[in-house]
Amino acid sequence: MLMNKFTTMNSKTCSCGKIHSHSIKEILIGSGVINQLPSLLADYKKAFILCDINTIEAAGNKICNILDNAGVLYTCYVINEKTPEPYERSVGSVIMHYDTTCDVIISVGSGVLNDIGKILANVTNNPYIIVATAPSMDGYASKTSSMTRDGLKISLPSKNADYIIGDSDILCKAPIKMLASGLGDMIAKYVSICEWKLSNIITGEYYCDEIAQLVKGSLKKCVDNADGLMNREPQAVLAVFEGLVICGAAMTYAGLSRPASGCEHYLSHIWDMRSVEFNTNVDFHGVQCAIGTLIISRLYEQLKGYTPDKIKAMNYANSFDVDKWYDVLKEFLGSGADSMIELDKKEQKYNIKAHEERLDIIIRNWNTILKIIDEEIPSSNDIFKLLKKLNLPVTTEEIGIPSELVPLTFKTSKDIRDKYVLSRLAWDLGIIDELKY
Repeated sequence: MLMNKFTTMNSKTCSCGKIHSHSIKEILIGSGVINQLPSLLADYKKAFILCDINTIEAAGNKICNILDNAGVLYTCYVINEKTPEPYERSVGSVIMHYDTTCDVIISVGSGVLNDIGKILANVTNNPYIIVATAPSMDGYASKTSSMTRDGLKISLPSKNADYIIGDSDILCKAPIKMLASGLGDMIAKYVSICEWKLSNIITGEYYCDEIAQLVKGSLKKCVDNADGLMNREPQAVLAVFEGLVICGAAMTYAGLSRPASGCEHYLSHIWDMRSVEFNTNVDFHGVQCAIGTLIISRLYEQLKGYTPDKIKAMNYANSFDVDKWYDVLKEFLGSGADSMIELDKKEQKYNIKAHEERLDIIIRNWNTILKIIDEEIPSSNDIFKLLKKLNLPVTTEEIGIPSELVPLTFKTSKDIRDKYVLSRLAWDLGIIDELKY
């Protein structure tokens, strides 16, 4: 039903006044659907297949056998890493190994492989097919790639997949942690939808309730299938995969990442940036987003017991030393801070007049803000129990990130992009230094 709703929304005028559209030609989900690859490639001369050391074993060799038996020409490039990093070097390596006689690109993998494949398809202007090897993240149907450029985590415009293949015979064999990671990425949607609504009130940002309801429906379906997912039940695995695909498409429908990521994603991005700069520990994207969701839910619970104080908030903003803060960013993030600082200067996030205008809106709408938080974000205890059910970490310490870094991670999250999230709301209220983690 959710997939039907997603499909019927395509190229139709929405109640929000916009026409939502995507360029995905077909989404194939089920047992054995990988065998339809030769028919999808009938109109192309030669395929370029992209894998890494893990995904060539998970599905790449099988794809090559299927194409060999069907007489389909291809070149297969295997990135010589088990976990390629999403940065310039990986993209450059793939482009340098690209076979220019190919006219269609097939990525075999999940997060990073899909992101790189979408970039390659965009650069070469060729059709793109993703064969998923794990229901581990929500980027399969989005037209952006989550990459680290010049040390800064960004959403780079790329290309929508033309075909998405989710074969349960492959997906069910993914490492159990990757299965849980996919649901971890979905859990983050509690925060993303809440903050999209809050930003609509506070900053006037565009919001579409139909897209939000589509995401929330997908989230519920995934959470309802949590037990089956951990038992590798095909129906549950495909339900989570479908939810991830729909959430990725929701970002394309909205024209922004709001429906699928909020402050919890920014915590993950900060940890990724520190890993690139200082070689610190990181984990799967969905695992980090799940921990981030638990952290953010606890902070929202504290916010619900607070009453805005304009004098206090204005005093805090007026005494905030922006240059000193930029020094903190540089020390904490290294080279990635430079791009964030330039973005801050351009967007004038700390402009006192703009701050006061936002603060007045927040105070006028405080009861509505509290109601949205209460409606959209489950209790931190419920989220904690869900993570434990999935055998996911519930602290940053469990993934090798010292807990004492969490407060600064949260504070820096307000600067990573021009998106109004909890850390910016806490700064506007003048209480960002008072929150307990």
